[in-house]
Amino acid sequence: MTVFNRQALLNCLQCWIFDRPQQTGSSVLKQDYRLLGRPLYKLDLNWPQNPELFSGNVFGVAVNHYAGVVYVAQRGDKVPKMLVFTTEGDFLMSWNTSTLEMPHGIFLADAMSNPTVWITDVGNGPYGHCIKQYSPSGNLLQLLGIPGKAGSGLNPLQFDQPAELFVHDSGEMYIVDGDGGMNNRLIKLSKDQEVLWVHGEKGQGLAQFYIPHSVTVDNAQRVWVADRGNKRIQVFNSLTGDWLGSWASCFTEDAPYSVRLTPDKKYFVVVQLNTNQISLLDAPPVGLIGQCRVASVIQLADDVKPHLVDLDLKSGALYVAEIGAQQAQKFTPFSLGGGFV
Repeated sequence: MTVFNRQALLNCLQCWIFDRPQQTGSSVLKQDYRLLGRPLYKLDLNWPQNPELFSGNVFGVAVNHYAGVVYVAQRGDKVPKMLVFTTEGDFLMSWNTSTLEMPHGIFLADAMSNPTVWITDVGNGPYGHCIKQYSPSGNLLQLLGIPGKAGSGLNPLQFDQPAELFVHDSGEMYIVDGDGGMNNRLIKLSKDQEVLWVHGEKGQGLAQFYIPHSVTVDNAQRVWVADRGNKRIQVFNSLTGDWLGSWASCFTEDAPYSVRLTPDKKYFVVVQLNTNQISLLDAPPVGLIGQCRVASVIQLADDVKPHLVDLDLKSGALYVAEIGAQQAQKFTPFSLGGGFV
């Protein structure tokens, strides 16, 4: 199969159906889901141990696989902005801050030696339109952008509703700026936060964007951007910024909202919020982009609204932030001898 067709998956491939009643606050959410295609992931029914702690709109997750810690980020009035769990599901701590208005994306950087949590803020108030770096316990360390001032400047840096970022092991940063604001751009920064290259045109053409929403980098010097408004993923050379290709045929029904790579480098995990799907797409070999190919789909229940995902680079576990269900869930890989089936 070379293109995404949900009905074809339903008709031609075996389905696995699971039901999960879960207590969250004062309501019970029945988390039905189906696995379509190859069964690559299954729901961990025991994570987290205290799901009643979710109290806001869970928009993002970030995993430190060295420490075995999962950061669950939520937004809303009078709720802790961060809940911290172990990868086994035990609750460790929460923290709040008045420096976040409308947090949108999260990334755990420098996990091994000096872990910090980066959060994008799309708010319109005095702390909005910025990217913020926090210590693991919630202390604000630095800001990128000019707080409270939307703009398109590169020197100094300005943002307008920055959606997400990816921090490479080298310290270089990739930022998608434009969750509905004036900017529709992909920016690469050096370790010293100097602009190296930019794609910043709004449109439907090559290397143009409309609401770029998520970004990741693979081990073949390729940058993958979920170009949400155009219902496609675009690919760039991470060194030069050159456009390499795009995937659109997998997203005829709904746009990609989040894109991440499994630690075995075999699949891209892509979230589609409105159709409540998590798709695993075959990662192409070096030197080839080609057409997207769907290997497996996790079909979530209606109104779960998965937003952003992250993966444990040690175990391969997948963590999903679900705005509609107001929770995060963990999916573990079906494995044989420690790897994917």
